[in-house]
Amino acid sequence: MSSARALGALVLTGVLALASACGGDDGKADAKGQSVVVTAANGAVRVPAAPKRIVSLSPTHTETLFAIGAGPQVVAADEYSNYPANAPRTKLSGFKPNVEAITKYNPDLVVVSDDINGIVKALEKVKVPVLLEPAAKKIDDVYDEIGDLGLATGRSGAAAKLTATMRAEIQKTVAAAPKKNLTYYHELDDQLHTVTSSTFIGQVYGLFGLRNIADPADKTRSGYPQLSREALLTSDPDLVFLADTKCCAQSAAQVAKRPGWSRLTAVRAGGVVALDDDVASRWGPRLPQFAATIGAAVGKVAAGK
Repeated sequence: MSSARALGALVLTGVLALASACGGDDGKADAKGQSVVVTAANGAVRVPAAPKRIVSLSPTHTETLFAIGAGPQVVAADEYSNYPANAPRTKLSGFKPNVEAITKYNPDLVVVSDDINGIVKALEKVKVPVLLEPAAKKIDDVYDEIGDLGLATGRSGAAAKLTATMRAEIQKTVAAAPKKNLTYYHELDDQLHTVTSSTFIGQVYGLFGLRNIADPADKTRSGYPQLSREALLTSDPDLVFLADTKCCAQSAAQVAKRPGWSRLTAVRAGGVVALDDDVASRWGPRLPQFAATIGAAVGKVAAGK
């Protein structure tokens, strides 16, 4: 995204919007196999058994559709769907969705992660099937939503294979990581907005037994507090993960120049980790890559203690 605020909005909006109602994998095909019912956050949705014109308004779901082999069925993706490179990225917006712009692609299925401006009802009104698959609140939600998209696109087998591979890779990474009592800070932008252990991102870090220095600062329990410089310096985390390398051009060298940061344990011990903003904010097929980066950082810092 083009700004720190936009990145924070991407993560926060996606996680909060209807996240408690993630879809299940209990779909049913009709007797003739012409359609299938998928239980998503917006209820039981009947879609064509093998939709040929899918519009994705979620970068995460675009990644998933391609990962399960449904890429050729995607005719349009939103402006932030930058992965994989061959995704049919357009000017469609997931933040300001427009029914007329979407229907120009004659979709037989639309996938969204947020019901902004009542887009779900608006699409249903014009008889376009839409799946609302909101941002994951826990890791199992990731696998459930991949299963939903597999069912909806006729790619259930590929979806099951993908989730099994993801689980195995993450479990292997976590098992190989040293078990040390380390603390961390995950930076969303250069204004020190961050996440707590209650968020999906925080739970991924929790797999490694890491303690989040931001938890005490979340007085409103939003999951996304803004730390003060003093609080961060006092907490002195062992690890700093930068999820603002693209949006805000942050790096280990850059943060070391911030007032007082040169004294931080993470800076002195090489514990500042530059993340890919997209990988760190999306709850899809590249989750094992995010976990692998965390595991490598834990191993590096633990070896120096």
